[in-house]
Amino acid sequence: MRYRPEPAPPDAPAPSGTGVLLCNLGTPEAPTTPAVRRYLAQFLGDPRIVEAPRALWLPVLHGWVLRTRPARSAAKYRTVWTEQGSPLLAWSKKQASLLRGYLHEAGLRVAVRHAMCYGQPAIAQELDALKAQGCARILVLPLYPQYSATTTASVHDAVFAWGRTVRSLPELRLAGAFHAHAGYVAALAGRIRQHWQAHGRPDVLLLSFHGLPQRMADLGDPYPQQCHETARLLAQALGLREGQYVTTFQSRFGRAKWLQPYTAPTLARLGQAGTGRVDVACPGFVSDCLETLEEIAEDARDTFLHAGGREFHYIPALNDDPDWIRALVSLVQQHLQGWPAA
Repeated sequence: MRYRPEPAPPDAPAPSGTGVLLCNLGTPEAPTTPAVRRYLAQFLGDPRIVEAPRALWLPVLHGWVLRTRPARSAAKYRTVWTEQGSPLLAWSKKQASLLRGYLHEAGLRVAVRHAMCYGQPAIAQELDALKAQGCARILVLPLYPQYSATTTASVHDAVFAWGRTVRSLPELRLAGAFHAHAGYVAALAGRIRQHWQAHGRPDVLLLSFHGLPQRMADLGDPYPQQCHETARLLAQALGLREGQYVTTFQSRFGRAKWLQPYTAPTLARLGQAGTGRVDVACPGFVSDCLETLEEIAEDARDTFLHAGGREFHYIPALNDDPDWIRALVSLVQQHLQGWPAA
């Protein structure tokens, strides 16, 4: 059949008939080579992630990348894996649970679930679950503060693909960027102030965002501008002057030119220049994950200290910070306007 059968009416439907789906990038199911290979095949096989001719890229992906990279990546995942599994999945699950509770306290009786664009729980699966709960209206909120075709748009693609298989489509709203949202910026500033109150202030605050191929930015992706706007607003909230903070980009993959300056070489230069202490925050990641816990808190620390720096602090992501959850509530309320939710 072209369209899947509709679920039976629920015994206890969502009180308002409205649901919220929080979406993040994804994670392997286990820190093993086979699990990472399955995850990377889905992730790097998405044309949103690698904008290259499929006839050229897919043989490279399956003939080389998926033969060499999964074992190295699995070893990195093992250094950050927890009793709850992947940190990204654990934090995403907790954020959804806290958001549900905060919304209910505010009188908004909406269903809340979480999903991953790659891996499990899949976006299609969780949209099905919200429909099965009786949700006739669903807000999809990607947890990417800065918009990019590689992230926010990939979530939208997954929603549209699910919609092509459904006979009775719910009303849908797809949220975009929140890089300048006052609550999000305030939560970031509060997180950094808490760290400074406990550990003192650094010589330099480095704000590291995930990288993006420069070609995508040249073609009009708004991501770099939004990263710099977040950094500017955050520095303003913290009262930082030029020279007291620097904005960089991490997680470069392949040989192409990516957004610069790169995080690791910048840290090496700061260490070589005699900078005593650097604190690093990653405003683009609302949950700690491999890119923050391994790439920054471990590898970037080694880079700075080996270059001559004396002290390195990684400031954790927002995770379950109450100010961040309240910012999420504000975002959801903003996007639910006009829909029944009480």
